[in-house]
This record gives sequence, C-alpha cells and structure tokens, in this order.
Amino acid sequence: MRTQHFYKIQDVTRFKQQLLIWSQQFEDVVWLDSNNYKQTYSNYDAVMAVDALTSIQANYEGAFDALKTYQSSVKDWIFGYLTYDLKNDIENLESSNYDGLAFPDLYFFQPKRLLFIKNDMVEFRYVHGVDNEWETDLKDIEQMKEAQLQHIGDPIKIKLRIHKDAYFDKIKSILEHIHRGDIYEANFCQEFYAEDTFINPLETYNKLNAISNPPFAVFFKVFDKYLISASPERYLKKMDNVVISQPIKGTAKRSLDPSEDMQSKLNLSQDTKERSENIMIVDLVRNDLSKTAVKGSVTVEELCEVYTFDQVHQMISTVKSELLPSIHPVEVIKSTFPMGSMTGAPKISAMKIIETLEETKRGLYSGTVGYFTPEGDFDFNVVIRSILYNETQRYVSYSVGGAITAKSDPLKEYEECLIKAKAMREVLEN
Repeated sequence: MRTQHFYKIQDVTRFKQQLLIWSQQFEDVVWLDSNNYKQTYSNYDAVMAVDALTSIQANYEGAFDALKTYQSSVKDWIFGYLTYDLKNDIENLESSNYDGLAFPDLYFFQPKRLLFIKNDMVEFRYVHGVDNEWETDLKDIEQMKEAQLQHIGDPIKIKLRIHKDAYFDKIKSILEHIHRGDIYEANFCQEFYAEDTFINPLETYNKLNAISNPPFAVFFKVFDKYLISASPERYLKKMDNVVISQPIKGTAKRSLDPSEDMQSKLNLSQDTKERSENIMIVDLVRNDLSKTAVKGSVTVEELCEVYTFDQVHQMISTVKSELLPSIHPVEVIKSTFPMGSMTGAPKISAMKIIETLEETKRGLYSGTVGYFTPEGDFDFNVVIRSILYNETQRYVSYSVGGAITAKSDPLKEYEECLIKAKAMREVLEN
C-alpha cells in the first residue's frame, strides 16, 4: 500500500528541475516527462520514480517469464526498460554485434518514492517505511538550486560506426532483399559514438529536452548507466482492456520560414513512399495486436496523421484493440515486441537481415522504457532520439535509423538519418 499526499506547485517548470537535481542522490531514477505536448492518451504530465525497494535484472533468456513473475508478485508500480535484444527470447534470433554500453537486457524496479505531476499539483505516493518522509523530501526538493548541477564535461568528438560509402552498400543490400521478395521493409540503424568520454548526464538531458520538447522524454539512471531520451513515439499503452499502439514512420525537416515549414508538412502528408512505409507497419501492428485481441476489435483510429515536433514533422498512426480478459499484461508486450516501427516487415525476416548488416548491438536503443501500474495497466515509449552512456566505461552512444522500402533512395535515407541525429550531436558537441 502507498500513502497519497498532494501539494500545489507555484512554478511547475522550476519544480521539475529541482526534482531532477534532487533525484540524483539515488541509484535508481526514472523521470518521464510529456513536456505538455497535447496528446489524446495521457494520464500525467510527468512522473518521477526513485529509490528501489525491489528490482529485477535479466539477460534475454527467459526474460519475459521473469518479468511476468515479478510484475505478478509485486502488484505495485514498477518502472524499467526492455532492450531490443529481448527479441532473442521470443524468436530463434541472436545479437552478436559490438556492444560498447553493456546494459542488462531487462531492468525493472519497484520505487519507494513515486511522484506524479498533473497541471500544478504534485502527488506523492510513498511505500510504507518512507511514507512519513514526503514532507522532508518536499522541503529538500524546493531547496535545490541549479548551481548544484555541475557544468562539466570533456570535449567530445563523435565517430561514425558506419561511414557513408559503407552505409550506401548496406542499403543496396537491403534493397536487393526487397526486390527479391525476402522482405517489404527494413528499419536499418547506425551508431554514432565517443570513447573515453565523460558527460554530465542531467545537464545533457536538460539540453536535449530543451531542443526537442518531446512527449515521451526520459531520464533513466541505473547505477552507472544512463538513458537520455527525447523520444516522440509511444510503443504501447494499456488502459483497462484497451491497448493502443502509435507507430511513427515518415519524417520531414522543420524550417524557420513558416510557409516553407507548412509546405514541408504538406509534402510529408502526400509523400507516397513515406505513406507506404507507415501503412506497412500499421498492418504489422494490426497483426501483432490481433494475437491478444477480441476477434474483430483491432481498429485503425488514425492513419498517416502528421504531427509537428520542435525538430521534425512525423507521420503517426494510431491502432487500437480490445484485450482478451485472460491475457497477462506482459504477454501483450511479448506478443508485439520488438515494435514494428523499429524492425520491418515481415518482422522476423527483417530482424535477421538487419542483424547481419548493422555493426552494433542495439541494446536499449529501439527498445522501450515505461511502467506497469498495480492494476496491470502500462505505458511504454520507443527508445529513439536518445543518448546512452556507460559512466564506468566512459562510452557515449546514440543511434539513428530509417525504414528502407522498394522506393528508398540511399542518399535521401542517409540525409534523413542526419536530420534525426542533429539534436543529439548538437547537445554532445555543443
């Protein structure tokens, strides 16, 4: 059981920053921020979970069963992540590419301290044992000053794991698979990285979030490992017996000129190649959701709608289903994982092909971060537009990708990757 206490915030923006600084004393931290982006399916403006009471860590073999057991036994709020490489627990697949980050494949924890922000109210939900500490924590939070955030870091030189000519060769290889009929679409990703580098994770998060203001921003700290995410994409949300997926496929750059920006948005909405990318993934998501849905309940609420973010325009679809009553919430995730927007179609064939062509183990990139409620509802994002950092190894990484279809132009795909990478590179290289 958790006690609940409410407090009215005078300055929400300031309080959020104070809360982030205060959280750094804990070894387990999850901060989820919608940045007040207007979206249909949203429960909170921001959530902070810190200080693990219990936790689970696993590599891919048997990971979903372990998570199912943990979620069922705890029956409380749990927060965590699933890496892309959990695909190996679902299918006969492997991940043997280079991994400079060394994140566990799965990590979840039950926080002692949980705070929800909605409008100008903060709600404290603390477990028994620390429930009498919320007022002390509130005073500590409100005493935090930005000066306590150290502005230090090494000069960073970003390296490319795959250089331009090699990228073109790999895209041509994917196109050969498509023209041969092996697959219809594949999401191919490449890594940008820096070695022997120190960053200030919270300062880096603040900069990235200020540039992007995305609806699924994450600051995640587990001991010496950090995720700094400006994700615009929801993977999967469960509300009672309703499941929602909102895949993104289709990207166009923003312009400072209003008329050019509007034209860019219009062009994206009418681009046959981008629409075909999105529709193919929608079909994949419909098929995935049907595995756990009441027959005939899978519907497409939005198809190829264009949404505007600070850095880019994105084409998003919304797919819904009614969940069969006997299905465990973890099974819903397992039956749809990894998300179609980061794999391709058919999913298994696409994953096998991209594994042979990519140079880096994806790990948490193109995985997901989110939470389960005590009632078994959940909400998870897609880990894209994100910086990953192993403090002990002094290794910084971000990856970007794009969907390759029969109509893809390798040069345009490469340029789209650079657009997606722009915010992360600006933050790291100043």
